[in-house]
Amino acid sequence: MEKKIIVLNGPNLNLLGKREPETYGRETLAEIIERATILGKKLGLNIEAFQFNSEGDIIGKIHLAEESADGLIINPGAYTHYSIGIRDALAAVDLPAIEVHISNIYGREPFRRKSVISQVVVGQISGFGSYSYELAIRAMAHLLFQD
Repeated sequence: MEKKIIVLNGPNLNLLGKREPETYGRETLAEIIERATILGKKLGLNIEAFQFNSEGDIIGKIHLAEESADGLIINPGAYTHYSIGIRDALAAVDLPAIEVHISNIYGREPFRRKSVISQVVVGQISGFGSYSYELAIRAMAHLLFQD
């Protein structure tokens, strides 16, 4: 039976492909999501992706996800480092969540080396470029379909 996964992307991820390509690569968010969706389908996951530049929109989508999804994958972008609101929303819903990052946040500037999100998710994948999303899709399939 197919499971529904919400993939949430935070601020500035709509600029992938042109924003700091030396750090984030040249693929657009649409290209990354397309690959993730194809992989998800192969693994029995229906992927629905969203990108918001507003913290409140991300929190609202997390709240709604509990009613319509089986899991969450989230790249909170800059909100990773300070959004207690997103952290608390993830903690409040009864869904497995995986945090994903294109770059290795622990190998970057000191202010990026802290994630307030990591405490409330099942796991975190970072540093594998756009392939981080595919790794998160595979991890979510494992979580949802393991016996």
